[in-house]
Amino acid sequence: MSPYPSGSGSRWAPGPATSPADLDGLLAGAGYRVRASDLYDVARNLERLDSAIGSAPQPELFGDHSNPSDLTAWVDSMLSEVTAHPDPPAIGLLRHPSYADKWTDQIIPPDPSNQIPTVVARHQEEEDSGIRLVHLLMSCADSVQRSEPRLAANLLEEMGMVLARVNTRFGIGKVAGYFADAISRRLYFPAAAAASSAGPSTGSSEHELLYHHFYEACPYLKFAHFTANQAILEAFHGHDRVHVVDFGLMQGLQWPALIQALALRPGGPPFLRLTGIGPPSPDGRDSLREVGLRLAELARSVHVRFTFRGVAANRLDDVRPWMLQVAAGEAIAVNSVLQLHRLLSDPGSPSPVESVLGWIAELKPKIVTLVEQEADHNKPAFLDRFTEALFYYSTIFDSLEGAKAQTQQQSAALAEVYLQREICNIVCCEGASRVERHEPLAMWRTRMGRTGFSPVHLGSNAFKQASMLLTLFSGEGYCVEEDDGCLTLGWHSRPLISASAWRADDSDGEVEAELPESNVTINSNGNGNNTFITGMNSNNNKNVSTSSSSSSNNNGGANLNSIV
Repeated sequence: MSPYPSGSGSRWAPGPATSPADLDGLLAGAGYRVRASDLYDVARNLERLDSAIGSAPQPELFGDHSNPSDLTAWVDSMLSEVTAHPDPPAIGLLRHPSYADKWTDQIIPPDPSNQIPTVVARHQEEEDSGIRLVHLLMSCADSVQRSEPRLAANLLEEMGMVLARVNTRFGIGKVAGYFADAISRRLYFPAAAAASSAGPSTGSSEHELLYHHFYEACPYLKFAHFTANQAILEAFHGHDRVHVVDFGLMQGLQWPALIQALALRPGGPPFLRLTGIGPPSPDGRDSLREVGLRLAELARSVHVRFTFRGVAANRLDDVRPWMLQVAAGEAIAVNSVLQLHRLLSDPGSPSPVESVLGWIAELKPKIVTLVEQEADHNKPAFLDRFTEALFYYSTIFDSLEGAKAQTQQQSAALAEVYLQREICNIVCCEGASRVERHEPLAMWRTRMGRTGFSPVHLGSNAFKQASMLLTLFSGEGYCVEEDDGCLTLGWHSRPLISASAWRADDSDGEVEAELPESNVTINSNGNGNNTFITGMNSNNNKNVSTSSSSSSNNNGGANLNSIV
């Protein structure tokens, strides 16, 4: 029997009334084992087969297909041999509800479940690449420690190939990129790396800009400022003349909140003196004086008597006690936020920090506030400190991702540059050039006790203030913990920064651990710099008298200026 009806010169086509069962019977009668419902897929695959055969370089590769009557299997088998790529995800077609065997061109989205294996595979690949990056970084650091630069260079090249396959915008890809860059600089450009990562003593304006954006991008510096301010406020309770010595003035971000809190103190504000220490500006601009003018303007607006004195010094150990001009009867607070670690040296070597802490104790301060990274980056062995830094900064960058919801993109990017410079200094530099010598709270406790200081328990107000600070950030992973009278701020289970308070053993009087709940506490709007800049009136600068002097004595390279 012929597969086509007699008396017709054209191929038979089903009419509108032809049922699927009739079509199946006709196809079977023609010798093709295919159902009418499969014809669309068969036709589509035939088109693909025709295109593939036309572009195939070796048609003789096709095997022997002796049973074309099984049309579906035959087409699929032929197609599988001419292409090594899997079929793209099937595009579903909507069948018209009124016509059993007529199809429309309407496309429905692919089933998401079909994409799950691809997503899982991609995630697994990223995870495997991350583990590979960590192994390569550790091997590279080990080769640097063993003075095998050629092996380190080969490992860096391999790392570059792995980094090309992972997402370097976040996670281990980003952190590994920063550490690989730091090792590369150590191997090929050590002098340039030391100069670019030295910190405030070089490129002060640029460093202060990065510091400002790090302040904005995450809660670490805010935690440091508010916790220290609360302790200082409590220590000044009952004193009419107070003097704050700030070891790292930067842009003065810490002090507007304290000035405003002192203005609200029951019984009226005290007379406040602020001595700010900072590096000289490389462009000749008197940046310390500019900060002092802004703070003086704020103090006048809230009726706080205020005097500012700036001390420009490249290093804290250049400063001498006489430069601070401490007056009799003043209650003194010394504030160090992420500064004293820069005076450390290799373990076992003489360290300038001991002499600086010695003359601080001689000032008999009511309180010394100390904030430092909760890390151990001062190990003499390169591999040890590299390992510690890798895991510490991985956690820091994770926390930055957690705070990004409330952070401007520019601040987040520049905050990462700030951290990248710290990484570069830890990894690239040795000797006096390596200033990012972070040590954990336990080591600072030992050092402070050895140089004549006793701990001051940070009170409940400081803990509450730090906890309230975290509500300004969307990241739920931040946590404040109390550690034997000190406070730490961390990400999940890892402490990242610690705050402690101390007093000289022979200081007069006792430091109040806590103020009554009704007394003043430090408050902030989360944007410390705008607190005092917004209230400035340049037309009133004539009311702020200034004088500056440069001493000809042996002052260690420090310059002095005052604002009254």
